Amino acid sequence: MQRSALPSSVGPARRRRTTRVALILAALVLSCASTVTEAPVRATRSYRMGFSPLPPRITLTEALRTIDEVSHHGDATLRVVDVPWAALLADTAAAFLVRREHLDVARLFQSKGLATIATIEPANGLDRGAESNALVALGRSITEPAVQRVYREYVAAFDSIIHPSVLALAIETNLVRAASKPAVYGALVKMSNDAAKQLRANGSTTRLMVTVQVDVAWGRPPGNGVYVGVQRDRADFPFTQVLGLSSYPYLAGFTAPERIPHDYYARLAGDWPLPMMVTEGGWTSASVAGVTSSPDLQARYIRRQAQLADEAKLLGVFQITYTDLDLSSFPVPPGSILPLFTQLGLVDASYRPKPALAVWDSVLSVPFAGP
Repeated sequence: MQRSALPSSVGPARRRRTTRVALILAALVLSCASTVTEAPVRATRSYRMGFSPLPPRITLTEALRTIDEVSHHGDATLRVVDVPWAALLADTAAAFLVRREHLDVARLFQSKGLATIATIEPANGLDRGAESNALVALGRSITEPAVQRVYREYVAAFDSIIHPSVLALAIETNLVRAASKPAVYGALVKMSNDAAKQLRANGSTTRLMVTVQVDVAWGRPPGNGVYVGVQRDRADFPFTQVLGLSSYPYLAGFTAPERIPHDYYARLAGDWPLPMMVTEGGWTSASVAGVTSSPDLQARYIRRQAQLADEAKLLGVFQITYTDLDLSSFPVPPGSILPLFTQLGLVDASYRPKPALAVWDSVLSVPFAGP
């Protein structure tokens, strides 16, 4: 979903590129009770932690500052990548696009010793019932063989150039299945499986992932509160080696983090006994759209999530946003759900820390002892 905002030179061409990323960066953001038992204090943690480098405003200065700050608050980084449909379908080489938009940032994080987890978004991160805005604008669809072909080319180029530790080929698959047309979901299944086969044929050993929406798996919106699980996703995406988790409990009916069941993540492992990691999620620090929240509730959520991660022995815990988002810098179409997610940052849009950041850093300070 996100294109790199880091330039290799600061000139007019790069400023034009920064302008081009605005629409894609907007989509990046999204791409939701039981008795509480306190988890014991752990001597080590099994999961890496980190953020994507999405800045609060679309400026070169803030992009660079965000990259620097997130490198000090994690031991891995998350790259959320929107497929550049318009350029690919205009016959721009996939390898050229990956090098231009992502290689500089990948090298910077590599120089800081941070592993890269990447998720490639082929759909619409803000509306799982719709296709990518870029495809819709072109009058195209992922149901077309030609569109699926350029997706495979882009995935292969990204993997061979960036070399992520884990690469997600489809995002929130259970929510796409519930919200989109059957033909669109069927196309997502086919193109991601075909991409996985192509990567293996190319000799890639990157661990492959799809992500699921945890709240939907538990039968929360749009369900009726009855646990559904992710068995269908396991059957449809057999190449998966790591299961990614997406969860926004404040939008799923939880009024306090302590009400989230202790096995909220771990139960999914019973359906799909594979390593798991959180690839997106969070808890807003401000009340929005009928949800009552506060900085204190957000801080409590970060602590609760660490307990859930320990319970499930996760491989990673990542947030897309490190900072809040300044909506004046992002194109927000009427009816967009983007405002629901603008205050998930652990610092505000001026980089002032919230209480949640101290909790995050306290978890990060526990020695990592994972693979």
